[in-house]
Amino acid sequence: MTAPATIVVVEDDAEIAEMIAGLLRAEGYLVHTAGDAHALGAVLAAVRPDLLILDVMLPGEDGLSICRRMRAASAVPILMLTARSDEIDRVLGLEMGADDYVVKPFGPRELVARVRARLRRAADPQPVSRPNRRYAFDRFVIDLDARQCATAEGEEVSLTTGEFDLLACFVGAPRRVLTRDFILDKIRGRGADPFDRTVDMLVSRLRKKLDAASPGTALVGTVRNGGYLFTATVKPLT
Repeated sequence: MTAPATIVVVEDDAEIAEMIAGLLRAEGYLVHTAGDAHALGAVLAAVRPDLLILDVMLPGEDGLSICRRMRAASAVPILMLTARSDEIDRVLGLEMGADDYVVKPFGPRELVARVRARLRRAADPQPVSRPNRRYAFDRFVIDLDARQCATAEGEEVSLTTGEFDLLACFVGAPRRVLTRDFILDKIRGRGADPFDRTVDMLVSRLRKKLDAASPGTALVGTVRNGGYLFTATVKPLT
């Protein structure tokens, strides 16, 4: 019999924290709560979570800082809680390594569905061996497994988590018009807000970094009323 997943909820509003904890416990999960970074440290000293639900607005060290620190030391799935108006926080959360986010106020079904999806993805067994997933495009080389992108001369292109996921999406579908909804589904999963502007912001940042690494690069085109088009030819490397 499989042991229930352990979830840590970091939320300074005690009422919201207990609501979330009660909801998840009713689904059979083991849940611990913490009101700030200090309390989270005490919880992590005692348990090893399978998922972290992390509010952005916390007293002392905020959720974005905690997310960045956690991601540097752990691959535990992180689900961010953000306010509806704080789009920049959602983008920053994804770039700092969060796996997903839920916008407040949220429905119980939405939260449970996202928790299940993240736990399911984390539990998927990895294949023992996989074919090499290195590709060349324009004047760049991308390694999807190592999550690295570099120029043909070997100069690394420093990309955030969100920027790399976006580039990987483009590399996987070159010379095809990709709608914002398609891209959002690939980098955030099903159920993402169709009005989310995350894609546009990430495209802008990715364009700037690719152009800075190789001036004159114009690999991501905008298609009016369509989405985005990755214009480069992508070739697998052996």
